[in-house]
Amino acid sequence: MFGRVFRFGKRDFSSLSEQEILALAISSEEDDARIYKAYADGLREQFPQSAKVFDDMAEEENQHRRRLIEQHRARFGETIPLIRREHVRGYYDRKPDWLVRPLGLEKVRAMAEEMEAQAYRFYIEAAKRTTDAGTRKLLGDLAMAEKGHESLAQRLGAKHTPEDVQEQERQTERRQFILTYVQPGLAGLMDGSVSTLAPIFAAAFATQDTWQTFLVGLSASVGAGISMGFTEAAHDDGVLSGRGSPLKRGLASGIMTALGGLGHALPYLIPEFWTATSVAAVIVFIELWAIAWIQNRYMETPFLRAAFQVVLGGSLVFAAGVLIGNA
Repeated sequence: MFGRVFRFGKRDFSSLSEQEILALAISSEEDDARIYKAYADGLREQFPQSAKVFDDMAEEENQHRRRLIEQHRARFGETIPLIRREHVRGYYDRKPDWLVRPLGLEKVRAMAEEMEAQAYRFYIEAAKRTTDAGTRKLLGDLAMAEKGHESLAQRLGAKHTPEDVQEQERQTERRQFILTYVQPGLAGLMDGSVSTLAPIFAAAFATQDTWQTFLVGLSASVGAGISMGFTEAAHDDGVLSGRGSPLKRGLASGIMTALGGLGHALPYLIPEFWTATSVAAVIVFIELWAIAWIQNRYMETPFLRAAFQVVLGGSLVFAAGVLIGNA
């Protein structure tokens, strides 16, 4: 444990022999090829053309690995020392693909460019520490190759993903984001904001006790959030509908439902009743307009129509709560 925190047992890069530098380069190229292949596999179903980009990048790294192995065989024989990036102090880290999922197109392309830039810096420093002319030339050539490959994702993208395909993939990615996060979150926000209006304001006007009203609002919001989250996650596994992970959809729906209700419950922590009620009413107005904006922004609902529907519905529920509370 302490070794991980303080990096005990690691070698300084400056202490590596030329054989160890070659071994480190070989293992690094192997890891990068695996990462690019994993990116390709993660993108293949939804973005097949971009997946081909990362297939080519994986093959490029494998070519580098083969050249390095040939150089090691010529100088040091068949046995390659086991040395990896985690054995060297200060060496750059790589995140496996499962740590950076979900894989978005722009995210993986940016990470690919960063990987190539890091590899370039490594080969430049490695070349400085070698005296053999052949090894130094190979490392320098690989540095230049990696430098040129900082934009490899874009260059390969021009080959495999012309502008019309890229636009189609961007639309597919946006659609998936909407199905997985926006729709469940919007449904939750609407349910949490609107459905809790009646109980919260009914309790407020019936008791005129801010603490009791807050407790009613808290229980209604949390309960609705849990209910909506489980319902969203349980009713569709996303396999046939293509709506994505049920866990992500459930979290989006549940969290936004709870936030929608808590928005106008929290003001009742203010002890003075009319001040708390005024603040809550303002927050309700903001919530309803936020819902209308999201519908317009992501669901392409005309703003005025969305605003009319949401504000009208919310006003009716708000009025029902006030009337019931004053009954």
